Amino acid sequence: MSVATLAQDYAFGRDGVKAFKDALKKARIVQEEYLPQTTTDFTAGIQRVVDALKDKPGRKAIEVIWAGGTPPFNALAAQDLKKRFGIEVFTGGNILPAMASYKNFPGMEGATYYYFGIPKNPVNEALVAAHYKEFKTPPDFFTAGGFSAAMAIVTALKATGGDTNTNKLIKTMEGMSFDTPKGKMTFRKEDHQAMQSMYHFRIKNDPAFAWGVPELVHEIKPEEMQVPIRNKR
Repeated sequence: MSVATLAQDYAFGRDGVKAFKDALKKARIVQEEYLPQTTTDFTAGIQRVVDALKDKPGRKAIEVIWAGGTPPFNALAAQDLKKRFGIEVFTGGNILPAMASYKNFPGMEGATYYYFGIPKNPVNEALVAAHYKEFKTPPDFFTAGGFSAAMAIVTALKATGGDTNTNKLIKTMEGMSFDTPKGKMTFRKEDHQAMQSMYHFRIKNDPAFAWGVPELVHEIKPEEMQVPIRNKR
């Protein structure tokens, strides 16, 4: 499989591409394209990744790593790359407004941290119900992250009997497991990473929603990901 990456030219984009490359085992990166965060005209960048891919044999794909601003998905859809060159588009999850452009890519696959319709557990059901009641919308990508952080703090404070001493909290939270809208998370002792499930999705175009709906293909458990320890205490 041949892959080209299309990312923003700053730490998030470059680190995202590096992590993507480190995780690849059966694909080859043929082009890395980094565009300014404020890009609104993707013509040249898309042309360069297409030129790098179009004549390659076998399966071909563009991996998009983009956060905020104007995402490139509408511009990619306008090129009709699948029909013209057999080039697929992959990406990760995002906030709901950004996923509106995913409706142009039914069947697109990727992985996400959270989508309110995927986790099936009492905590997520309570969060979704409360959020709909208060805001008339579902909880978004970062809402679940904030809620999980709050649940971690409450779990730690219960364990310390309310003691907020920094060192005691650190010792308590290292290796601590706690409930979240995504299910169980555990703070890895070695580097404090919150080990958690991620979700392999496939986009469905559902007229009931203003965004492309990520439907679960596979829940990727923490033990499946083999996340390396990069930051030492």
